Amino acid sequence: MRRKSTGPEIAKMVGVSQARGVEAVIKAQLITAVLEAIQRKNLTHVEIAKRAKLPRSAVTGILSGSLQKVTIDRVLRLIEAVGLTAEIRVKNSAA
Repeated sequence: MRRKSTGPEIAKMVGVSQARGVEAVIKAQLITAVLEAIQRKNLTHVEIAKRAKLPRSAVTGILSGSLQKVTIDRVLRLIEAVGLTAEIRVKNSAA
């Protein structure tokens, strides 16, 4: 079984700050949840775009994996549009 990469690991691999790495991992996890809900509920990008009040082209771009210019706000609107709720957990780092 393949181990999930963490934000700091991703950041180091691609040469960005740790915060950017964590953000990328969070976005990817949220988008994966949206894609799974879309499959379960047989939703179209048009339906999701209307529910999220986003352009269909933006929805298609986000769901195809383009994370450039994708805000957490937009991803959370997609989460809500497919009937999900997002939660975040913060823990102490191992120092």
